[in-house]
Amino acid sequence: MATVLVPLADGCEELEAVTVIDLLRRAGIEVVTAGLDDQPVTASRGVRLMPDTNLDKALTRDFDMVVLPGGLLGAEHLDQDPRVKDLLKKMANSEKFTAAICAAPKVLANAGLLQGKRVTAYPGILDSVDHGSLTVSDEPVVRDGTVITSRGPGTAMDFALSLIEALAGKGKRDEVERALVRS
Repeated sequence: MATVLVPLADGCEELEAVTVIDLLRRAGIEVVTAGLDDQPVTASRGVRLMPDTNLDKALTRDFDMVVLPGGLLGAEHLDQDPRVKDLLKKMANSEKFTAAICAAPKVLANAGLLQGKRVTAYPGILDSVDHGSLTVSDEPVVRDGTVITSRGPGTAMDFALSLIEALAGKGKRDEVERALVRS
């Protein structure tokens, strides 16, 4: 079974975080949520989220994917945490998946993981990043190798389904999507 770490920081976008956690778990993927400390996380709209563990404990094991929820303040907290940057680099060096939505692709960029990549993000979020040969798309979800990015809260479900497809295949994605009755 695939394993995914979702770091949660104060100010994260709850719609993105909860959608990713929910859909991946529906697919039978093990999801571990980790706060940057031992406290509950207050998301961008005031929703309180209780992480499964803290980041230090989560970092004692291996994961197949790390998913960073957006939310401007949440992404800033993730970006300022050296443990997150070290983990992202370790994942990339091991050719494992890194994924980010909304403001969080900036964290991937600042960790040096988007050089030469085609990505998407919340409009304008990557404008101030020195990203070299990065190509920014306005598509809802972009996968370039082991990097998967998405635009924002409105694309969270498509993002989560793309993560399922990357980890468990198109059949599992289709199965989860059918049960959601999206059409």
